[in-house]
Amino acid sequence: MTKKLFIKTYGCQMNVYDSARMADVLAPLGYVASDTPDDADLVILNTCHIREKASEKVFSELGRLRPLKAARPGFMIAVAGCTAQAEGEEIVRRMPHVDVVVGPQAYHRLPELVARASRAAGAALDTDFPVDSKFDHLPAANAAGGAPAAFLTIQEGCDKFCTFCVVPYTRGAEYSRPVADIEAEARRLVEGGVRELTLLGQNVNAFHGRDEAGREIGLGALVRRLARIEGLARLRYTTSHPRDVDDELVAAHGDEPKLMPYLHLPVQSGSDRILDAMNRGHTAAQFRRIVERLRAARPDLALSSDFIVGFPGETEAEFAATLDLVREIGFATAFSFKYSARPGTPAALMDRQVPEPVKDERLQRLQALLRAQTDAFNAACLGRTVPVLFERPGRHPGQLVGRSPWLQPVHVGGGGEVGEIRPVRLTRLATNSIAGDVVDEMPAGAAA
Repeated sequence: MTKKLFIKTYGCQMNVYDSARMADVLAPLGYVASDTPDDADLVILNTCHIREKASEKVFSELGRLRPLKAARPGFMIAVAGCTAQAEGEEIVRRMPHVDVVVGPQAYHRLPELVARASRAAGAALDTDFPVDSKFDHLPAANAAGGAPAAFLTIQEGCDKFCTFCVVPYTRGAEYSRPVADIEAEARRLVEGGVRELTLLGQNVNAFHGRDEAGREIGLGALVRRLARIEGLARLRYTTSHPRDVDDELVAAHGDEPKLMPYLHLPVQSGSDRILDAMNRGHTAAQFRRIVERLRAARPDLALSSDFIVGFPGETEAEFAATLDLVREIGFATAFSFKYSARPGTPAALMDRQVPEPVKDERLQRLQALLRAQTDAFNAACLGRTVPVLFERPGRHPGQLVGRSPWLQPVHVGGGGEVGEIRPVRLTRLATNSIAGDVVDEMPAGAAA
């Protein structure tokens, strides 16, 4: 019997991957995808817990789903992901119409939890950290609808314990998947039409998976191994930590042409005192040296980063140090946020919490600088011819939308097909993308 499944995904790329795997787990039960919760038999909210508003959005969405639950017998609601892990009992208490609450390490048990909830009153709750890995129980992953780009989780959890972050508490300790399992999943995805893989992990460059001989290998060696897969054209990875950028990974950026020249490397602050209070384990100068090594290996590397403003005790001078670091390094894109106290983290208990108006004003200044850098980076690309992987049709007839090597959205009027990598001459900046024209060939010596 066919049943409809709607999954709403919040937060990071790992949640996107997890949502796809939840659909895989439920497919043998007859669940097929629905585009809307209104005609679904099961709605899953795959949640994030990084910032306070992320949790608030989940509770608001659960409130909107309550009338559907009341009007349709058999309609089920599940909450998965990091908010489920952190606030499972609170969800059950505040939202009694929720049927299933499952943490990010236990979603392979969804069929059992759904069956249990359908038989008994009350929510089926599973937020344990299992001894065995969920990856040992998941069905084989397949390319989603023939999409040419896909995510592949290789590592989960974090042992860094940054004082502002809930990830070690919601995702658990660092775990790296066996190399052979990763390669097998990558090959299945490529056989399904995937041309570009993004390797995922909460701390992806802390990867230390074992190969068939029982030896631990790092991310740089894994990239080189996956690059040998015929038909795979591009590799990316995210999210990394400065402490785990080793010589092998830097060398891979210089030696492996399939590894795209774009790196998301969160720094969070330019102040050493703030970095120490965050328990980041590196200084601003060490971050600068890491960037220098990476750019020496791959001169066309574009950098992205994360920044937090208004961390407890941050002074104006310490915020100015962040602005100085941004000006010195230059970022193609970046994500910046006001500090948000997360219950259970050490920073939430720190003195000298920065007032909201101060955080607002600092965030506006930082974002203006970062936006100017993004605009300048994109403008400098105009007139260049770059390889673009076409990922989907655009909004207009014949239009195609793809990604440059630097992850910029690029749209063209025609001249290719989804899944192709074609040379595109970039001609015009649009609101959230770059327009271009397909040309016959790449110029000699063009990068990436």
